[in-house]
Amino acid sequence: MPSHRPFDTLLVWYFVLTWGAGYLAVKAALPYAPPFTLLALRFTVGALLMLPVLLITRPAMPASPGALLHVVAAGVMVHALNLGGSHYAQYLGMSAGISALTLSLQPLLTAMISVRWMHERLTRLQWLGVVLGFAGVTLIVWHKINVRELSAGALFAVSFALVCITLGTLYQRRFCAGIDLRSGAVIQLGVSAAIMIPLAFAIEGAPVTPSWPLFWSLAYLVVLNSILATNVLHTLMRHGEATRVTSLLYLTPIVAVALEAGMFHVVPNAITVSGILVTCAGVGLAAWRRRDPPATEI
Repeated sequence: MPSHRPFDTLLVWYFVLTWGAGYLAVKAALPYAPPFTLLALRFTVGALLMLPVLLITRPAMPASPGALLHVVAAGVMVHALNLGGSHYAQYLGMSAGISALTLSLQPLLTAMISVRWMHERLTRLQWLGVVLGFAGVTLIVWHKINVRELSAGALFAVSFALVCITLGTLYQRRFCAGIDLRSGAVIQLGVSAAIMIPLAFAIEGAPVTPSWPLFWSLAYLVVLNSILATNVLHTLMRHGEATRVTSLLYLTPIVAVALEAGMFHVVPNAITVSGILVTCAGVGLAAWRRRDPPATEI
């Protein structure tokens, strides 16, 4: 099997940086468009931007109705249901801290599913890394957690998002490994837009307040997150074990904290810094993989 390590390293850094900054982009956009309306715009614009790529490069389309159904199912879980649930939880008043903490359970949930149903083997050090990563994220977002703001509806919505992103990512890896990511992106974004547009009108009335913050946030979320970062995640999943790859999600709150400090002058406290160190240690252990010794020539 060819080595993808140098290329994957670049992809890892791209994914962590852009996914972490995406939290701030969503925060900047929500005052100008409610969650379902924002997602309807995001998915529609994303699908339209990918259409010229599809027409120019002419990538292979799903070879059968069954393959197409797999692509649609994975896209609905990863895009529409996951982001719909997490955004709606914030709309219902869930604090960013509780939302980030709940969604950071994905690597742990992925590890449990992968070991049980996908026959992955994790060492004790990797299990320790998964648990340490979650503990570190807890420390990072601890100052933002406000349990009094928690409602049953918001908790259900964010838990629903957690299940959908975990199952959707694993489903894509299992059933869509041979699908071209370019054609897959057009299909998945188009189907997600078709789901979100009627929801936006029925629930929110699809109000949009045109503004430069909305424009730039939408551009960032569409191009760098929905198109590029999502496909980077799927590429990394194809190259490595699910638990090792999803453990990278533990690093995204660190990026958000760093950007928040730079943009809004929010200085992280000692607990946050401790959480960053614990998280990095956890990701290092979860992503660690023993290298086989070179064969001895006779």
